[in-house]
Amino acid sequence: MTATVDDLNDLQSRYLQQIEAAPSLKELDEIRVAALGKKGEVSLKMRELGQMTPDERQVMGPALNSLKDRLSTAIEAKKAALEEAALEQALASERVDISLPVRREAKGSLHPVAQVMEELAVIFADMGFAVAEGPDVEDDFHNFTALNFPPDHPARDTHDTFFMQAKEGTLPKVLRTHTSPVQVRTMMSQKPPLRVIAPGRVYRCDWDQTHTPMFHQVEGLVIDKSTHMGHLKGCLVEFVAAFFETDQVEARFRPHHFPFTEPSAEMDVRYERVGDAVKVGSGDKWMEILGCGMVHPNVIRACGLDPDEYQGFAFGMGVDRLAMLKYGMPDLRPFFEPDARWLAHYGFSPLLQANLATGLS
Repeated sequence: MTATVDDLNDLQSRYLQQIEAAPSLKELDEIRVAALGKKGEVSLKMRELGQMTPDERQVMGPALNSLKDRLSTAIEAKKAALEEAALEQALASERVDISLPVRREAKGSLHPVAQVMEELAVIFADMGFAVAEGPDVEDDFHNFTALNFPPDHPARDTHDTFFMQAKEGTLPKVLRTHTSPVQVRTMMSQKPPLRVIAPGRVYRCDWDQTHTPMFHQVEGLVIDKSTHMGHLKGCLVEFVAAFFETDQVEARFRPHHFPFTEPSAEMDVRYERVGDAVKVGSGDKWMEILGCGMVHPNVIRACGLDPDEYQGFAFGMGVDRLAMLKYGMPDLRPFFEPDARWLAHYGFSPLLQANLATGLS
C-alpha cells in the first residue's frame, strides 16, 4: 500500500516533535538517520514513487521533497541551537580569572647554556654584531682548509675529530670541531663590512669533568678595511665587563698560535674565586678566558676577499665554561644529564629576559 498525503503529514508531525525534543547532538543525529538516512522512513517512501501512477507521482513527489526539506531545515536549526548551548555551557564552566597572579611554582626553567647564549647575544648586539648560524655537519673545506689548517694538522686526526663515513671518491664529512666555519660561510656569502657572532654546538673526542663530546662555542668576526688589534682588545674588554657585570677588568693578551689568525693571542683576566664562581676584576690570579687574533690573510683569501684590502679580527670562547665560571658550576657533565633537580637549582626564569638595562641575569 502506497503512502498518502495524510501519512506524510503524520510523519512530519512526529519527526518535528522528536527533533524539537532532542536533548543532544547524538540523539539528533539518530533522528536524522531514522528519517533521512538511506534506510530512513522518508527515503523508503521516496523509493515507492516508482510504483505509483503518473497522477499519484504528480501529487506525492512534491510532497515528499517538501517533507525532506522541512525535516532537514528543522534538524539544522536544532543542531545550531544545541551547539550554541554547548558553547555557552563550556564558556561558563571553563572561565579563567586572568587577573590572578602567575603560579610561579608551575613554571619551567631556562637551561644555563640557553641563558648565557641570550646574554652573549644581548651584549654583542649592543656593539653592533648580528647572529650568524651554520650546519653542524661540515665538509673539510669549511672546517679545515679554508681556515688555514695544514694537511698534517693534528685536528684532522680521528683522535680529535668525529669523521662521518664518506662516499667513494669524496672526502668525509665531519661534525664541526668549532663554529669558525660559520665565519667562512659568512665571508663567502656577504659583502664586508661584517660584524657577526656565531653561537652553536661543536663536537670533539673528549670526556671528563671539564670536557664533553658535544659542547657550545661562540665565535666572533669583524671584517672591514681598518680594524686592528686595538679594536679587538677594546671589544673583548667591554664584553668581559658586561658579561661578568663589573666595572673593573684587568686583562692581558699572551702570544699564542691558531691556524686561522695571525697574530694570535689568548686573553687572561684577573680574578678571585668566590665559592665555585669567579669574581672578575679583583684577586691575584690570572685566568685564560678566550682565544683571539687578527684574521689570517690566507683565510680572507680563501673566502674570495683581497687581504690587501680587507682585514679584521676573530675570537672564540666556550659557552659552557662561561656558564660554569659565572654561575659556580663545578662539573660540566650535569649540563647534559636529564636531572630536573639540577635544572631547578641552576635554571633561570623564562619570564625574565636578559638585557643590559636591568641586568643580564
